[in-house]
Amino acid sequence: MPVPLAIVVVNYASSALLAQNLARTVDDVRPAHVIVVDNMSSAAERATVRALADAAGWTVVETEANLGFGGGMNLGAARALELGAKDLLLLNPDATITADAVRALQERAEDSRMAALAPRVLDGSGKVWFDGADLYLSDGRTMGVRRRGARPGEQRWEWVSGACLLVPDELWRTTKGFDEDYFLYWEDVDYSRRVVAAGGTLQVVGEASAVHDEGGTQGRGPLERAKSETYYYYNIRNRLMFAVKHLDDESVKRWRRGAWASAREVLLRGGRRQFLWPWKPLRAAYRGVRDGRRLSVTNRRSLHPLGPEHDGRRYSSNSDVTAVDDGQGES
Repeated sequence: MPVPLAIVVVNYASSALLAQNLARTVDDVRPAHVIVVDNMSSAAERATVRALADAAGWTVVETEANLGFGGGMNLGAARALELGAKDLLLLNPDATITADAVRALQERAEDSRMAALAPRVLDGSGKVWFDGADLYLSDGRTMGVRRRGARPGEQRWEWVSGACLLVPDELWRTTKGFDEDYFLYWEDVDYSRRVVAAGGTLQVVGEASAVHDEGGTQGRGPLERAKSETYYYYNIRNRLMFAVKHLDDESVKRWRRGAWASAREVLLRGGRRQFLWPWKPLRAAYRGVRDGRRLSVTNRRSLHPLGPEHDGRRYSSNSDVTAVDDGQGES
């Protein structure tokens, strides 16, 4: 019989998505607990979240500032464990999952309490958005597992997406959750690596599927591919943060040399039309490369790669933060 389940969602100015997606998921899944962490965006948004939670019986954890994806998830998971949850389903506001899919994840968790379990994730059109991903150590590029044939024989680390992830309580307590230094993006790549370092496993459960409306947390229409400055900045910066935390000095130098090539690849995820008005994406890329390089040069020994007791500093603040998105390095 499945153990008590908590759905944990981090919200930042996405109450409309909670009303649409989380409500639908909860109605089908019927978890023991629903925890919504409201990263502070505005008084009006907070009031809306409170009203939604009161009507639905959800638990709200309120922050005084925007703690980012990892910081919010850590707070929400802590509250869920206090309430007696044994399985934590970490879910984006722009994602939905069915009871059958959750049941498949929990059944797999019964076999191993040290496995991080991800479903296949589809986009709104039914196309596969995530079914496993790899990080290539030669250059820090992330790619879906279906593209392994393009880089045969290269050293790679697998990782699972934080957009929808089931983590048993034993694994969460062992790993102590996400590294909050990342703020947004790459924290799930980092977490995947720390799961493996702790003796756990990463599994994509093919018989379970979730749907992810990519970009919903940024309010983009279905035809608008351009990403936010927040997306560009943290994806670019955090690639080098990950290198500092997990790789040797020579690898860090190699990733640093490829910073601009990697930044270009991240920018192109937003399509070419955005470069008709290029100032914002290019500004975000410049800042991301600059801060990532500074971090990789000056903080090599101050970041703690696998130990959960990092020093908690913010290596760069970003006043332009506008959303909590999918939290991943994106395949």
